[in-house]
Amino acid sequence: MADTQKISEIVEPVVEAMGFKLVRVKMMGGEDEPTLQIMAERPDTRQLTIEDCADISRALDEPLEAADPIDHAYRLEVSSPGIDRPLTRLTDYTDWQGHLARITLEEKLDGRKKFKGDLAGVNGENVLIDIDETVFELPFAAIEDAKLLFTDKLLQETQPLSTEGAEDIEEDTNG
Repeated sequence: MADTQKISEIVEPVVEAMGFKLVRVKMMGGEDEPTLQIMAERPDTRQLTIEDCADISRALDEPLEAADPIDHAYRLEVSSPGIDRPLTRLTDYTDWQGHLARITLEEKLDGRKKFKGDLAGVNGENVLIDIDETVFELPFAAIEDAKLLFTDKLLQETQPLSTEGAEDIEEDTNG
């Protein structure tokens, strides 16, 4: 399996030099369809355009080819985190405070691995999540997976980069 930490060390300086922030590096698809997913965002909008994705992809071609961190063929996918984004950095838990999230721990803490509730910020290196008015403190280092959950509140607070041209999109009814 590919060393995503090593890949992050190759990718992050390139992405940041372009003015973006790296959100996540992940290998997906198993042996049948291995895909290297690079998730990034603009610091000001927390999103990417299709052109941004293409630019990042082109900029990563040479450094990834030169370093050759993956010993087999793979597909490169550059994407925006999306509205129900993964939470990968400690700052994400403060930035998205008040929004509904699902957090899965690597090992059980007080008898449970899964937590679903409203993000309540951080305390040092611990993530706070409010579940039915009880705040749980989860060690950031123990989090296996975390993501925002789609809600009306999240939709209202996450505006698209631009809706220009949306009225010109025609639906294909032939297919």
